[in-house]
Amino acid sequence: MNSNTDTPTTVHPADGHNAIRVHGARVHNLRDISVEIPKRRLTVFTGVSGSGKSSLVFSTIASESQRLINETYSAFVQGFMPTLARPDVDVLDGITAAIVVGQERMGSNPRSTVGTATDANAMLRILFSRVAEPHIGPPNAYSFNVPSVRASGAVTVERGAGKTQAEKVTFNRLGGMCPRCEGKGTVSDFDLTVLYDENLSLNEGALKIPGYSMEGWYGRIYRGCGFFDPDKPIAKFTKRQLHDLLYKEPTKVKVEGVNVTFEGLIPKIQKSFLSKDLDAMQPHIRAFVEKAVVFSTCPDCEGTRLAPEARSSKIDGKSIADVCAMQISDLAEWVRGLDFPQVGPLLAGLQHLLDSFIGIGLGYLSLDRATGTLSGGESQRTKMIRHLGSSLTDVTYIFDEPTIGLHPHDIARMNTLLLQLRDKGNTVLVVEHKPETIAIADHIVDLGPGAGTEGGQVVFEGTVEDLRSSGTLTGRHLDDRATLKPSVRTPKGALEIRGADTHNLRNVDVDVPLGVLVVVTGVAGSGKSSLIHGSVAGREGVVEIDQSPIKGSRRSNPATYTGLLEPIRKAFAKANGVKPALFSSNSEGACPTCNGAGVVFTDLGIMATVESVCEDCEGRRFQSAVLEYTLGGRNIAEVLEMSVAQASEFFAGSEARTPAASKILQRLSDVGLGYLRLGQPLTTLSGGERQRLKLAVAMAEKGEIYVLDEPTTGLHLADVEQLLHLLDRLVDSGKSVVVIEHHQAVMAHADHIIDLGPGAGHDGGRIVFEGSPAELVEKRSTLTGEHLAEYIGVGVRG
Repeated sequence: MNSNTDTPTTVHPADGHNAIRVHGARVHNLRDISVEIPKRRLTVFTGVSGSGKSSLVFSTIASESQRLINETYSAFVQGFMPTLARPDVDVLDGITAAIVVGQERMGSNPRSTVGTATDANAMLRILFSRVAEPHIGPPNAYSFNVPSVRASGAVTVERGAGKTQAEKVTFNRLGGMCPRCEGKGTVSDFDLTVLYDENLSLNEGALKIPGYSMEGWYGRIYRGCGFFDPDKPIAKFTKRQLHDLLYKEPTKVKVEGVNVTFEGLIPKIQKSFLSKDLDAMQPHIRAFVEKAVVFSTCPDCEGTRLAPEARSSKIDGKSIADVCAMQISDLAEWVRGLDFPQVGPLLAGLQHLLDSFIGIGLGYLSLDRATGTLSGGESQRTKMIRHLGSSLTDVTYIFDEPTIGLHPHDIARMNTLLLQLRDKGNTVLVVEHKPETIAIADHIVDLGPGAGTEGGQVVFEGTVEDLRSSGTLTGRHLDDRATLKPSVRTPKGALEIRGADTHNLRNVDVDVPLGVLVVVTGVAGSGKSSLIHGSVAGREGVVEIDQSPIKGSRRSNPATYTGLLEPIRKAFAKANGVKPALFSSNSEGACPTCNGAGVVFTDLGIMATVESVCEDCEGRRFQSAVLEYTLGGRNIAEVLEMSVAQASEFFAGSEARTPAASKILQRLSDVGLGYLRLGQPLTTLSGGERQRLKLAVAMAEKGEIYVLDEPTTGLHLADVEQLLHLLDRLVDSGKSVVVIEHHQAVMAHADHIIDLGPGAGHDGGRIVFEGSPAELVEKRSTLTGEHLAEYIGVGVRG
């Protein structure tokens, strides 16, 4: 089936068998829109960031599909599931079970690897339990997530002449977890000087652990436990007292008349801090952990996470730890060479799974790679692996920018996967900006015309060719091609990198020019992030804007995240002669009925919890008395309803002039977020909006070198030019800018390109080109050079 000439199924307006029908959708900024999406076809949703694509696809279609599926479970089961409200839409029919493959990074659980996140490890454990020698037990005996228990038992041994004798032995049972590191592969050591100041007593504030002040409950327990004198400097503790402070096992004590459990600082920290996802911690706690704890490879299992028995059981000389450490492309070849007829179907399934990794461009990974180290694009493609061999048909697959993190060379592989899913009889919905993926669509839904309150409308529906001539913003920019700059800036020095060997880097030496725009390129897995994050980020004067997600609840918004609310609250307080805390919906000014949430949740027992707008504050979050105070004729709720552009004008005016607020608003405008409402919950922002919000915050930091990781993520074709102007302004202001990027327009705009490769994994990790974009195009000696030359010279056509 030719994807580019295929004619979409003719859809009858009321035919739910052939179309997903949406009528009157008003979720977020959608303006009462109606659209019919052909089933069993590939539909791409386009439009500027914030135009309503995610609101339509994820918050309306996917959300309602999940809600309806949840309702098929018993009331008892539903009680353990998250409650989903019905989307604000008049009619939504023809939907099928939706499988959402989003761009969120996979969790950083220390026990999660690429192998455990897919079926690969489970299949390998079964394989080893069947054919490995020596045989050590069932599949769990090879699992580093199942504890191993050493137990004593008796076995009957033949002693000759018909005599038997019971012999006591010690054996391993249950799982294959290394007992020393508990299956994590690393052991932790503590820098005690970060935990406390030994020259001070507890009462003098010796403990430097977040949350352990003497006024808090933890501090009161340590002060009143009776195991040591809280007025004695820690340096004068006896060995026993110091041991109790640091390592004492949980012990019942009475403090201030209350029975509590005392536990040494180190086991307490291990339970409260180290058992959690580091990325999910609050910044000050994460900073403490990174300073206080040193992680090193477990000496017993050498980082393999496995008990000795699991490592001793082998197939063709390789243990399960050995094969999990192999690059997946090499592992696929190893499995292909195995000949065990008794597990033939299992080997075939494993082979197909490994080949799927390679086909989707992840052959450079290894199964023991921690999921927390994967980029957003790698995470999304790893999650896609489980759907490749699925027997499910006639379901709806929903993808959120599946080309994130992909070099132009790899996008063709992704397109092939999307078409394969469609050709199995599935409906494939893709939110995407890349013209290469837009080009393979059977049907396109373009939203706009602008973002935020200026968007939320369907401005085009039809084929790719019709989109080109439609006159919409997407149509006009679909065939945009960059041109090389006539001249490039001259560097003002260089940042030296010598002997870089992080991950797959091969002892790389390179000088990163300063005072210019440097773009680091290469196929996915070539070593770009390893080079920059491993050797540049973290140095003094370097400001890093990476792909890690913004942490925020429904109460967080652009005003709170950027620090904008602080000068606004102070301005209101000064104008009215009251406390700033009154102008925070998370503090004293909160509506008492909804506690500043703006909505009230009603628990109906076995029925779904109902969310309704608070009747007292009418969703404005503040007490009525607070709304009596004004600044420039507006109350705090009205200000938070303003867009960034409106607020910029408001706070620049004479009646509400607030320079500190204007500076932050200007940075938000510079990154293209002028349409965002100040009080809009962070949970409603798209991936591209969140990253640009991070960039706006980072621009306030006093750094000399800015490192950006794929800043075009989530950007519409029309917005890339604005990003380039922003990067130029940073460089022209005297900053050095280093960008990891696949977008050819950014490459063409660079002053200097560092290209890594030639391939991925152990086929990469080398510098294959250094120089200007013009030199890269002229030589065409690398994959990047070939694609950049094609991008500049020839338009991408379907």
